[in-house]
Amino acid sequence: GRPPYEAGCSAKDTDYLHVINWKKAAELVAAGKAKKINGHNVLSIDTAVSEGVLFLVPEPKSPHGVDVTPDGKYITVSGKLDTHVSVYSFEKIQAAIKAGKFESKDPYGIPVINMKDALHTQVQLGLGPLHTQYDAKPCVAYTSLYVDSQVVKWNFCEGKVLDKISVHYNIGHLVTMEGDSVDPKGRYLVALNKLAIDRFVPVGPLHPQNHQLIDISDDKMQLLYDMPLPLGEPHYVVAIEANKLKPGVRYKVGTDSRTDKPHPGAVRAGEEKIVKKGNKVEVFGTLIRSHITPETIEAEVGDEVIINLTNLERAQDETHGFTVSTYNVHASVEPGKTVQVRFKADKEGVYPYYCTEFCSALHLEMQGYLLVKPKGWKPTKTAGAAGSNYTEADYKTQLKKVADTQAVIDSVVGYITSVNYKDFPDVVAMMDDAVDQLGKIKDAKAKADEAAGKKDWNNAALWTEQIWQYQVKAADLGLRAKTYLEQNGAKKVK
Repeated sequence: GRPPYEAGCSAKDTDYLHVINWKKAAELVAAGKAKKINGHNVLSIDTAVSEGVLFLVPEPKSPHGVDVTPDGKYITVSGKLDTHVSVYSFEKIQAAIKAGKFESKDPYGIPVINMKDALHTQVQLGLGPLHTQYDAKPCVAYTSLYVDSQVVKWNFCEGKVLDKISVHYNIGHLVTMEGDSVDPKGRYLVALNKLAIDRFVPVGPLHPQNHQLIDISDDKMQLLYDMPLPLGEPHYVVAIEANKLKPGVRYKVGTDSRTDKPHPGAVRAGEEKIVKKGNKVEVFGTLIRSHITPETIEAEVGDEVIINLTNLERAQDETHGFTVSTYNVHASVEPGKTVQVRFKADKEGVYPYYCTEFCSALHLEMQGYLLVKPKGWKPTKTAGAAGSNYTEADYKTQLKKVADTQAVIDSVVGYITSVNYKDFPDVVAMMDDAVDQLGKIKDAKAKADEAAGKKDWNNAALWTEQIWQYQVKAADLGLRAKTYLEQNGAKKVK
């Protein structure tokens, strides 16, 4: 028979803005005047009041967003159930505190500053004001109106509305370019709308949310673009200039991405191995387009299988995936990264593992097999399966393909070496990887030539095909490097 919880939540005409002298609070903690509660330093209300750390200022009904202006002079507070945004003066608040000018105390004894003594101005913006962001232009702010489904542009110094634009629909947060900083950049605003309703083709009761890009460079705002957002309610975000980001584009080969330190399971090409001790099988493998080493892993039922994989790529964005799907094992392996997966091989059988990230034209060939044998199983001698029936003509066709591909590689290399490619570290890394692939050709060619000399056309053709695989990987890297150089102003070497 009691009223619902929400009944009293918005009963009062005002709530309170809490003003905290955090520097003084830190001094009190350092002086030992805080209590330790669940590992946290806590100042009691009594201490905060007696030491002049905490004060209250009335603010409009059910306030939502509280934001400080870029110049630090004002605090804007949106009254969610009020049509106004209140602009408080930091200077006036400090003056009232210094003068000890308070209108009352709350039930806990916290001093309350009179709203009029703290207020710079109050502006009627519309229904449901929530959050505020700032422009590069002095005194210009943008506030979301949830109920009106609008963004309002206004002047917080003069206290007047400048422009309004409708958004779709029920906007919560919004973001201007570096609009939370002391130096906003202006130009664009993104409305983070909680509902899309009729903006996109519906595919069921659950609709996307909607981001909308708005041009704020002129006096009148202009809607530029709608972007559906398929995840949860769009919430607080910030926008920063892209040139301030200095991300790594690849890990140093063998890095544990969780620690940024060398991974104990990392190996280089040629160092791959499988170590079996008791009922534990540990694999130290590598990934590179389009090959997983080792190609075969053997275990017995009941063994714990630990697979360490290092992505040897140094090309940007050349991520490999890895899965043993039967055992629900998955990993994302970015360039240079080493990952570890482990599982118990609890059922016998032959299970493929493969790359799950489309990485090259030969992606589908990037696979291997996990052989899980019954406990104590011993192999029996069986007749070997017949291989593919390649002919001499097939071998010669492969040779021509290799020659044609090499001509493409030579052309690309000719361009790259004719410009200042060494001035571009990303290109140098790609060239190193390409040379590494081409370096594997010598051994494959020797085996192809040996097989051809014996008229073993199956192995001659297969080893020649492997040569082409190495060429394709090198050509992909070379073409990517060539494009990078062309797009980034490479210059001819004299």
